[in-house]
Amino acid sequence: MKTIRIGHLPTIYHTSIILMGTDWINKNIGISVNWQLFGTGLPVIQAFEKGEIDLAYMGLPPVIIGIDRGLHIKCIAGGHVEGSVFVADKDFRRLNQNTDVNEVLIQFKGKTIGTTQKGSMHDVIIRYYIEKVGLEDSVAVKNYPWGDLIVEAMAKGEIDAAVGPPALAVVTEHAFGAKIAIPPYMLWPNNPGYGIVAEEGFIKDNPEIIERFLKLHEYASNFIRTDPISAAKIASRVVGVVDERFVLDTYKISPKYCASISKDYIESTMAFVPVLHRLGYISKILTPQDIFDLQYIRKTHSDPPHY
Repeated sequence: MKTIRIGHLPTIYHTSIILMGTDWINKNIGISVNWQLFGTGLPVIQAFEKGEIDLAYMGLPPVIIGIDRGLHIKCIAGGHVEGSVFVADKDFRRLNQNTDVNEVLIQFKGKTIGTTQKGSMHDVIIRYYIEKVGLEDSVAVKNYPWGDLIVEAMAKGEIDAAVGPPALAVVTEHAFGAKIAIPPYMLWPNNPGYGIVAEEGFIKDNPEIIERFLKLHEYASNFIRTDPISAAKIASRVVGVVDERFVLDTYKISPKYCASISKDYIESTMAFVPVLHRLGYISKILTPQDIFDLQYIRKTHSDPPHY
């Protein structure tokens, strides 16, 4: 039986969690998977560079950084949009219909905001806004390799707010009453929360596996969206440290799951490119053709996007 190596993140709403908790891959594709866990997207890029993985679940900014470095990878499917959330202590003003992002961020002048590693989607988003509002010299950004460290830092008062995946909002609210200051759909609309990324040689040599995997990925995405209770049971069992209610709460914060690569998904991804370039994370401006290979998702997902 052929084995493929898949890198994944600890993000609870990725279909990787569902596929690890079922026998769907073996039954529907007839392969085995060597799952490899990473804290954030940039270590996944390093694993691609070393030839250690064939395919991965990850946000798109690290993919753009990897391609800029000369890595031959492509995003071949979506998975979720709007996977970043801004959380803060309940005493800070939150974004609503009568405020804007600037008004929320100005409260953090002289304070520190925590997020994931440099070059991650969450890191790029908060640095973009700090620059946009003109707070580069008055708001500090502190990067952490794992989400758990961000929660600990907030609990200890080392940081005043944080930008991270939806689960961060659930953990911090349960732990010490933190609230969502800027919800995902207002922080960076349609942002590519994650996609399926593969090494180009693997894509070329394994077209049937790619097609079958993407069909299964879409099936699992639909499963999360249409039967979240059953999906949460599987996810809580796989992760082991959270219950079904935690998973359901995470699903609800940003419930936009689909395997397609929509026009909005591409446009939102491309909006990161000039920001990454301005921050010095990439050396040149990439095109959609540099980042995406749409041939297989067009075959396996002909319906309109479900985002």
